[in-house]
Amino acid sequence: MKQMKRILVTFMALVLLVPSLAMANDSATVKTPAADLRSSLDQLLSEHFVLATTYMMKSYEDAPDADEVWDKLDQNAADMTPAIASVYGEEAAAQFEDIFRVHNDYADGFVEAAKSDDPEARKKAEAEVDEFVNEFGSFLATATEGNLSEEAAKEVLAAHEQDVLSVFDHYVNEEYEKAYTSFREGFNRMFGISKALSTAIVTQMPDEFAQTKADSKAADLRSNLNALASEHFALATLEMQKGFNQADDYDFVTWAENQHTGDFKTAIASIYGDEGAEQFEKVWQQDHINAQSNLVTATLEEDEEARKMAEQSLQMFAEDFGAFLGTATEGNLSEEDATAAIWAHEEDVLQTFNHYVEGDYSATYDSFREGYGFMFGIGETLGDAIVKQKPDQFGGEMMPEAMPDTGMGGTSDQGVTAWMWIAFGILAAASAGLVYRKKVNQ
Repeated sequence: MKQMKRILVTFMALVLLVPSLAMANDSATVKTPAADLRSSLDQLLSEHFVLATTYMMKSYEDAPDADEVWDKLDQNAADMTPAIASVYGEEAAAQFEDIFRVHNDYADGFVEAAKSDDPEARKKAEAEVDEFVNEFGSFLATATEGNLSEEAAKEVLAAHEQDVLSVFDHYVNEEYEKAYTSFREGFNRMFGISKALSTAIVTQMPDEFAQTKADSKAADLRSNLNALASEHFALATLEMQKGFNQADDYDFVTWAENQHTGDFKTAIASIYGDEGAEQFEKVWQQDHINAQSNLVTATLEEDEEARKMAEQSLQMFAEDFGAFLGTATEGNLSEEDATAAIWAHEEDVLQTFNHYVEGDYSATYDSFREGYGFMFGIGETLGDAIVKQKPDQFGGEMMPEAMPDTGMGGTSDQGVTAWMWIAFGILAAASAGLVYRKKVNQ
């Protein structure tokens, strides 16, 4: 079954890359070839960050699920290799895997150095990261024939690695507010990176993306919704685990969720005004975030009645938020479809938590990856409904004759950079789309 799924996903990826099928839509939409590319990079890069930081925290605490988080982090990297092989051949794919996949191993060096309070071990781990940044930056520049400069590649890689270490170091020092502030900053940085990369790719190969733009207002909206939706899922699942474990940093994960709610409210206000934002916050917080905490408490107390009430609150949230979105989008996203999608998300959260409580960590993180990918389908569907509702605010999909300099390298008729980063991300995008449609149609 897994092999069949991989074949299907690969086939979809190839279809998405065929220029004749990547036709531009004259109406405002988030579903353009360029926006699809950006979304796929959103998913792949942000998931790597979440898994990397989670693994280091879990490993430092000797948590029983640390090995399973590591397996999924490794799989996130491994998922890229077949795509690289399809573009550059087995030799290049092997080189890529030797550099990129192995760099995850450096996380253990930092964890062990922190556990033993060994400055020399820390310096060694830092040197290994520097070596990775230099080696992989050089690899990217060579593979892309300079379309992505070595300097730009190294800058991006170094910033990401520093984000991961900042989260871990604050966590070790029990500076939990700083740790989750760093988490949120590093998480959202990945979406900025995906915007820069996808814009550079589309600039290099405009015909392959039907002259659509990765940095259009519609693509920005879709990516912003991707970030808000996926960060919520990441924080919700982590918060429920921390609550069940009665961890010292539990209150700070809930604090991060509250900060995230504020960001989501601001995004809603920018589209539907302050009144719409107030309605959103009431529905989002009362029967949603609070219900998650109530469910954890009920599980700890083995109170089945309280647990059922918490689950009913989540079902009520799906209905209320579905109604809110149906009304707000003036039916461009139907209440029925919105409710079905939101409840499918809540089931992902519940399933991930239930597996964790049962100690089935393999199932926990299988469910996590599936649920995480599903959020990008929500970002696409909700974004498209908003764009169709407000086309005047989200027009300008076609490229101008002269594209801006993204700072990520020059242009090339061959567009090697494009093929590489498409290969990195497109499997994730196709997977998310399949999962989203499957869940909503169940």
